[in-house]
Amino acid sequence: MGWSPGLATVDPDTEMWVAAQVGGALEAVFDTVAATRARTEALLGRVSAEGRRPASADLAALRPGLHVHLTREELVSGVGFVAAPGLLTDVPAWLEWWQSGADGDVRPLLLDLDPGQSAYSDYTHWDWFALPRDTGRRAVAGPYVDYLCSDEYSLTLSEPVLIQGRFAGVAAADVYLRHFETAVLPLLRRLPRPARLVNARGRVAASADPAHLAGSLTRGPDFVELLSTARPGTHDGMRLVPCRGVPLVLVLA
Repeated sequence: MGWSPGLATVDPDTEMWVAAQVGGALEAVFDTVAATRARTEALLGRVSAEGRRPASADLAALRPGLHVHLTREELVSGVGFVAAPGLLTDVPAWLEWWQSGADGDVRPLLLDLDPGQSAYSDYTHWDWFALPRDTGRRAVAGPYVDYLCSDEYSLTLSEPVLIQGRFAGVAAADVYLRHFETAVLPLLRRLPRPARLVNARGRVAASADPAHLAGSLTRGPDFVELLSTARPGTHDGMRLVPCRGVPLVLVLA
């Protein structure tokens, strides 16, 4: 699998503390995602119990909860449910998505998802959708320029939504990268070695290492397997520490 347990040259208590603090910062966002997932699954379950398939109008019932998250959660800039293609009876694809404006107002994301006209109609290949669908687990996607929602450099945190055990889409929340960096860079800079955070794909989510900028790729380690074991390890001189509870790895050069 390309990595093995190893002894840290950094105080292990310090690196584990930093990884735990990073996990705590994102866990609050994942709490928002989990609450959105739970409400969506309950809603889809009620519709199914009525003996019918859901339509886009049914998802309007999610809006009060989404609005609350946007006004209360400091890191969350957008939140909602993204339906799997074919789930809804009246549209081929749908995002029940709300976001905060520059002046603090809450507004819907309005997109043309007509597959004949829109470049955004197929969102199923993007990591924030594909990773939860394919793994059944929560995911951190990015950073990437979010042309779909905000034109901001962002992270998207997501979890699969299930109806009667079948994948129905994802619940997700956006975090602007600049806000995430404000929260975690002071933690990374406490470490005596250059440090960065990477997601399951090896994409750097935040970095205090000038040799590895946010958005770049870290190749070599099997980060998916490392996250599944949740144990620190080493790879080619790098120290790898999973962040408790969230799918990010602290990498020390």
